[in-house]
Amino acid sequence: MSEMCPKCGLVKELCVCETIAKESQLIKVFLERKKFRKFCTIIEGIDQKEIDIRDVARKLKEQLACGGTSKKGKVELQGDHKNKVKNILVDMGFPPDSIEVK
Repeated sequence: MSEMCPKCGLVKELCVCETIAKESQLIKVFLERKKFRKFCTIIEGIDQKEIDIRDVARKLKEQLACGGTSKKGKVELQGDHKNKVKNILVDMGFPPDSIEVK
């Protein structure tokens, strides 16, 4: 027998909890200057309760070939990647109109 989703009670294959969670979020992508004039791309607005933020950070770091971390509800990536992050987040299933790049 298949596993059941603890949130909606549907079978895992039919579960849409994560899809609904992705559509209802407003994500902000912006740059921040760190020590020694280095840039850091910050992604905030991803709900930690609904989506595994560490998994999102891991996928972004793999595709952008950079270092980074996830802390305090934010994903921090080393370098200026704000133009590429939106396309990667859309590929992950986030709607493009909910992603704001500053």
